[in-house]
Amino acid sequence: MNDDLAALTARIDHTNELLQRMLAEVAKTPSTHAIFVDAGYLYAAAGRLVAGTEDRRAFDLDAEGLIDALIDKARTIFADSRLLRVYWYDGARRRIHTAEQQSIAELPDVKVRLGNLNANNQQKGVDSLIRSDLESLARHRAISDAALLGGDEDLVSAVEAAQGYGARVHLWGIEAPEGRNQAEPLLWEVDSQRTLDLEFFKPYVARRTAAAYEAAAGARPTREDVRFVGAQIAAKWLAARGRESLADLLPGHPRLPGSVDQDLLVEAERLLQYSLRGQGDLRHALREGFWEHLQTQY
Repeated sequence: MNDDLAALTARIDHTNELLQRMLAEVAKTPSTHAIFVDAGYLYAAAGRLVAGTEDRRAFDLDAEGLIDALIDKARTIFADSRLLRVYWYDGARRRIHTAEQQSIAELPDVKVRLGNLNANNQQKGVDSLIRSDLESLARHRAISDAALLGGDEDLVSAVEAAQGYGARVHLWGIEAPEGRNQAEPLLWEVDSQRTLDLEFFKPYVARRTAAAYEAAAGARPTREDVRFVGAQIAAKWLAARGRESLADLLPGHPRLPGSVDQDLLVEAERLLQYSLRGQGDLRHALREGFWEHLQTQY
């Protein structure tokens, strides 16, 4: 009997020792946080706050400087935590990066995730991307805290999903000149709330002059801009149709079948927000960019 009691005591002591070791390891493991930015909300709310407009063409946003400021803000709030990365969610036609989005994607510690942009310039699919990332990171214990800069009620399910796996979600908002710019159900669900004010955004948002606004709305793109768009469209075309279609297309080089050429023109005009009708040199540059990308894949 005494031997059994001694064996039981030894097992309990061993279990306690293992638990103490595990707790010590957990204590040494730094917490990890990530920042999730709904760019649609950011542009609209920050633009209205600083520049008095939600029209992206009417103001300039220093995205790199702002992202650094958000990282610094998170560093002060989550003092004993390390940054995983910044997730930047935006919309783009057919999910093809704009030049601005590409420059943001090239920043260190930043991951750009694109939803679609419809004919009315409304984002589609961004909320589901945020939910997917939040839930996945929380489920795999990749983050302990999430700073979410957004305001849409559709983000409630993303918050609940992350919280269900033990992550804490902290909602960051942008000061509203009048009323609120975040849905109340979203405010109710998060673990904490914080509002970034006018002084925070002033260094990173600047209203354009009337001339600059008109240029942004209708400036003639350069040949290199158009060539780049042609290559982007070629990449999407190839992904959608496969190498078999490429083999059918190559014998006609440098000409494109009429239907392909028309689709290329329409999509390029949508991406550039500029008419290429009657612009022979730019149309030529567009086809060059399209062909050059396809030929690198042959």
